[in-house]
Amino acid sequence: MTGPARLRISGITGAIAVAAGAFGAHGLHDLVTPERLQTWETAARYHLVHAVVLLVLALAPERTGRAFELLFAGSTVFAGSLYLLVLLDQPLLGAVTPIGGVLLIAGWLSIARSARSAPD
Repeated sequence: MTGPARLRISGITGAIAVAAGAFGAHGLHDLVTPERLQTWETAARYHLVHAVVLLVLALAPERTGRAFELLFAGSTVFAGSLYLLVLLDQPLLGAVTPIGGVLLIAGWLSIARSARSAPD
């Protein structure tokens, strides 16, 4: 994946995360239970944090291994499954969330692994 494509993906991911956070803060509070709203907030927080990490990785693509792809997939699956769980009120979707978490962990470990080949 090219640097410009990574920048576009990180920008779009960040925009979606901010929009989702705003929607949760202003549009959901009367529609879902407090527990579901907390789930939404968790999804938006993880989504936005990882959008920032994607931006950093997009600016240094030569040393990141598969971290960008893993973190993008992980944040999409993790946050996306929680957003859908809240919107559709389908608790079964929570079973998908750990897959996103595993992808996020793998992405972070990929970053750590890339430090092995970095010059001191």
